[in-house]
Amino acid sequence: MKRMLIALLAVLALCGVAALSWAAGASRGHDVDPLAIIASLQATLKLNTSQQLQFDNALAQSKAAHSSMRSGFAQLKAATQSELAKSAPDLASLAALSDQVQQQNSGLRKQARSAWLALYDTMSADQKLVVRDAISARLAEVEAFHAKMRAARGQ
Repeated sequence: MKRMLIALLAVLALCGVAALSWAAGASRGHDVDPLAIIASLQATLKLNTSQQLQFDNALAQSKAAHSSMRSGFAQLKAATQSELAKSAPDLASLAALSDQVQQQNSGLRKQARSAWLALYDTMSADQKLVVRDAISARLAEVEAFHAKMRAARGQ
């Protein structure tokens, strides 16, 4: 019984760590999020007034989604710590809360993504080329990073 409880707690801890890293979003060294790349190109894109308003809206939605995700995972962490303080933690309630937070985060990510895609749809062919080139350059950076890490491990 004690081993099973320890195993369940270990799995729950790993799920919590995975959820927190997922909530943190794309890290500079590993992942490529094309929509996040658009956010870094504001000055280069030479947006018109309408596009600038859409950019500001998309950025605000992304920041709000990120903030909400962080608070959801903080809530999950607090609930986990509270349950672990009990002699018989209610893992089912933690799983339900985790599912709820994940579902909420998915909706928020989709809303922010839709705002960025709406902006992209208004871009001229030249602006889309700037975005394409920036994404290609970022992919090359990531691949170089992965090659460097493989070489360091001797693979």
